[in-house]
Amino acid sequence: MPHKAYKFRIYPNKDQQALIHQTHGHCRFVYNHFLERWNTSYKEEGKGLNRSIMSKMLTKMKKQDDTAWLRNVDSVALQASYENLMDAFKRFFKGQNKYPRFKSKKNLVQSYTTKNSHNCIAIVGNQMKLPKLGRVKFAKSRDIEGRILKATIKYNASGKFYVSLLCEVPDFKPLPKTNQSVGIDLGITDFAILSDGRKVDNQNYQRN
Repeated sequence: MPHKAYKFRIYPNKDQQALIHQTHGHCRFVYNHFLERWNTSYKEEGKGLNRSIMSKMLTKMKKQDDTAWLRNVDSVALQASYENLMDAFKRFFKGQNKYPRFKSKKNLVQSYTTKNSHNCIAIVGNQMKLPKLGRVKFAKSRDIEGRILKATIKYNASGKFYVSLLCEVPDFKPLPKTNQSVGIDLGITDFAILSDGRKVDNQNYQRN
C-alpha cells in the first residue's frame, strides 16, 4: 500500500523532554556499539553482523549490570538503531552512500524511530500518544489519513521538537504523470518564474 508522511511540531513537558534526550543518547550508543562490533567482525572474520546476532547481543546487554540502563527507554527504538545500521551498510554495498560513520551527540539534529505496535502511537484530540512518553501536546495542522506505521522523534539545535509519522494509506491516489518537466526560478519581485512563462506573485506574507 502507498505510504504518506506527516510532520508536526510537538511540545513535550520537562520530563518528556528528558526522556527524549535519554532515548536519543541510548539509540546513539546502540548504533555506535554495533558499528564498532561490525567493523571488528568484518576485520577478523570477513563478514559483518546480521539482525539475529545483533538482536541477541542487545538482549544480553540489557541484562548486564554495566548496560542495564538500556532498559529505561523504548526497546523498539533501540532495535530500530541497529536496523538503521543494517540499511546504511546495504546502501553502502550498493554504492548509494559512503561507509557508515559513528554518530555524535554534537550533531545538530538528534532523532530516533519507533514502530506502532498495539496502537501505542495514536492521536487523541490535540495530543499524540507515543511509546514511553505517553500523551504529548502537538500542533495538529492537518488530519492524518491511514494507519500509523512508525514515528520519528527529532530534536534540532534550535531547541524545537518534531515528530514525523509514516502512515499506510489504502485509498491514496497519486496524481497522474504528465511526462513533462518545468524549471522554477525563485525571486524577490516575483515569488517564482516558471520556464513556460508563468509567474507566481510574491504575496509578501512577512509584512503581515
